[in-house]
Amino acid sequence: MADLTLTPNIASGDDFYEELIEAHDGLSKEDSDAYNARLLLVLANHIGDREVLSAAISAAKRKT
Repeated sequence: MADLTLTPNIASGDDFYEELIEAHDGLSKEDSDAYNARLLLVLANHIGDREVLSAAISAAKRKT
C-alpha cells in the first residue's frame, strides 16, 4: 500500500481552509456535496496513481 502524507503539508494551510470554506458560501447542502464530489474527482485525477488513491480511500474511512 502507498505511503501517504497524513501530517499537515499544505503551505498556508489556514488560507487554503478559508478558501475551501468560502467556496461553499451560498451553496445548498446538495450543491455543497456535489461541489465536494467534483473537487475530489479533480484532485484524484491529478494524482492519478490508483495505489495512492486506494490508500487515501482507506485512510479517510478510518475515524482516527
